[in-house]
Amino acid sequence: MHRLATLLTTVAVALLGGCDNPVGEDRLPPPDPTQVTYAPSLNINLSQFTRTANGVYVQDQAVGTGATIANGDSVAVGYTGWLTNGTQFDTNQPSGTPLRFRVGSDGVIAGFGEGIPGMRVGGTRRIIIPSTLAYGRRGFPPSIPSNAVLVFSIVMSQRF
Repeated sequence: MHRLATLLTTVAVALLGGCDNPVGEDRLPPPDPTQVTYAPSLNINLSQFTRTANGVYVQDQAVGTGATIANGDSVAVGYTGWLTNGTQFDTNQPSGTPLRFRVGSDGVIAGFGEGIPGMRVGGTRRIIIPSTLAYGRRGFPPSIPSNAVLVFSIVMSQRF
């Protein structure tokens, strides 16, 4: 019996030893964007951002001169998305094919839509989205891990 217990313990330790997180990342509480370390290449200083009521951080890099965007507007945007470690996971630049959606609809992740209102056509904005308003615990494998805080650069090209 002692040998069986030792064998089972040895196997369990060997199996868990290869895991970075034996509890599972999908079971960890979602990180707060203020507690995340951002890659220097992202040049993030949250004190220069405005926080929305639901925890999305926005920063206008260039204010456009066109119409102001509101919930319910249909828009076309250019975007690039990064993980907080600086890894780019998606972009529609420089292809020139804009992402079209209605602001506040289910067509995009909630935080993306929440970070858009108030932008002006022709403007550029950075948006930091907590995981709860992005892909949450499920992530979007293989590009976006569980509970990932996302960083986007948005270019507002059109309201229609």
